[in-house]
Amino acid sequence: MYQTKQPLFTGEFISLCLVITTAFCNVSVFYSFYNYLGTIEIPVIWRGFLVGLEPMAAFLLRLSVLPWLHSRNAYAVMMISMVFLIIVSLSYLWVTSVSGLVVVRIVHGATFVALTSAGISLMVNFIPQEKSGQGFSTLAIATMIPYAVVPPVAETLLPYVRNAADIYAGVSVLSVFSLALMLFIRKRIAGAIRKMDNVLAERLKLNEIKENFKTHQVLIFLLGILFVYLAHSTYFYFMKDLTIHIGVGHVGAFFSITTLTMIVVRLLGTVLFDRLNKLKLLMVNLLVLMLCFIVLPGIKNQTAYYCLAVIYGGSIGIAFPVLNALLFSASSPRMRGLNTNMALFAMDAGFFLTPYLGGILIAEGAGFRVVFYAASGFVFMCLILMAMLFKKGRGGQFNHDNKKIHS
Repeated sequence: MYQTKQPLFTGEFISLCLVITTAFCNVSVFYSFYNYLGTIEIPVIWRGFLVGLEPMAAFLLRLSVLPWLHSRNAYAVMMISMVFLIIVSLSYLWVTSVSGLVVVRIVHGATFVALTSAGISLMVNFIPQEKSGQGFSTLAIATMIPYAVVPPVAETLLPYVRNAADIYAGVSVLSVFSLALMLFIRKRIAGAIRKMDNVLAERLKLNEIKENFKTHQVLIFLLGILFVYLAHSTYFYFMKDLTIHIGVGHVGAFFSITTLTMIVVRLLGTVLFDRLNKLKLLMVNLLVLMLCFIVLPGIKNQTAYYCLAVIYGGSIGIAFPVLNALLFSASSPRMRGLNTNMALFAMDAGFFLTPYLGGILIAEGAGFRVVFYAASGFVFMCLILMAMLFKKGRGGQFNHDNKKIHS
């Protein structure tokens, strides 16, 4: 669809990034949902289930959504999803029963999946291949900003509203803005889709999807992304408990430093990643990330604790956009939307499976140290996969035709 000199930061790309940011705002605002359920007297036995129901719905539904999505219907799916997102956000104002919240959380998860999957199916058409690192660094920043901004803003507003449900509903204002933005750029997106090769815009056929997953590089990158998400979600779910266990530092500060470092690294990545050999960069980075998980449980002083927050934020900030950029380059143009969404499925799987797997280890008496050592093992498995590709390519990077891009 695009020539070599095609710019990345077009109105279409920026608008789609803003919509993706809005979608993640509607998820990050629920950082306090467990606490909120207590304030409306939901029984303790149901609270964890209701908190996890939205990501569980996302995990289970994403695979069923992806085969139906293509460039020609993605815009309509996004518009419908944003309308549902507004409705579901407002519904938290009056739905306070367990049965009602079960329905709301499932619809919320399904809506989030439909909106993000459709948005990415469109977005990949506006990322030139030679700017994949820059494009996916920008996308990564778009998904991270809500987690850095929404919780502190919500905490600031909380004393001035009745309860957290008012804030959950208030986020719908962002969805209204995104809906208006998509209406504004409708003609530009429609024009871009009309110019696309018809083959790229049509719905994927089952045999094409099967052939895609027979592609060696695609499978390796997707599996690598899953391994890194299994490790990162260990940090997300168990870092507070590990901090209490080792008795060093403040986990809130650790999260803030990590998130800030991730954002800074990904901003730099929008300039640097496409100038470097991504596979070599990723392998060095994975080694650093693996050492972070090994060292963290043995930290003895605050200086080392907060230094590791910077190192971890930098390494995880590099890992995901570079992995996604490599997956993008290894995919045929027609499969880029599907494969990028499969990376999101790997994210769903990581955040869904890790609490369960980690909980089993802890219940068996393994302790939080072992959980973090297991996370380092996941990173090591990703490193082995990347080393296999590196050896096969003799240090180069490959596109979807298995042609070396550069060494």
